[in-house]
Order: sequence, then C-alpha cells, then structure tokens
Amino acid sequence: MRRIKDWPEEERPREKLLHRGADALSPAELLALVLRTGDAATKTSALDHGRLLLSRFGSWRQLAGASVGELCRIKGIGPAKAAELQAVFEIARRFGAEALQPGDR
Repeated sequence: MRRIKDWPEEERPREKLLHRGADALSPAELLALVLRTGDAATKTSALDHGRLLLSRFGSWRQLAGASVGELCRIKGIGPAKAAELQAVFEIARRFGAEALQPGDR
C-alpha cells in the first residue's frame, strides 16, 4: 500500500483542499478526508476506502442511508469510521434543512 502521506504534496487530498478549495476534490477524496486513515490489514488507503464506499453504495444518497452494520461489512470500516460517516451525513441533512436567510451564502 502506498500511503497518502508518501504521495506528492499536490496530489494529497488535504493539501489539495487547502490550496485549491474543496470543490477541487473528487467525491472519493472528500471521503478520504473524513475517514483520515486507511487500513493496514487490507492494505487500502483512505482514498481506496472512499472509492470502495462510493462504488458499493452507488451514490451519496445511498451511502448516507447506509446503517452502521452495512458500513461495517466493508473490510477496514469499523464502528468508529462508520460513526464518522453517519455524523457527516447527519450534519449535511441538518444543513440542508436550514432555511436560507438573507445574506447567507
């Protein structure tokens, strides 16, 4: 497994976000930032996990609706990473439910 920290700096998701903005990241790169680490046992990076999750569930909406049990069936995704994912999607739901106020961006 080639660790993300061994990649050229301009290819790393965190550095890419800091230099170019969040909209420059792919969906898998955004997930990699949430997941933070890969899994040494399966020799997968956080980016590999992001790609796998999107492939397995097919869409953001399907991934957001996945239960902890469904997420934990993926090798390298345990309860902690499943909880982090569910927290991110709950934040997104709450943000989406807020009414826009004048001047909001």
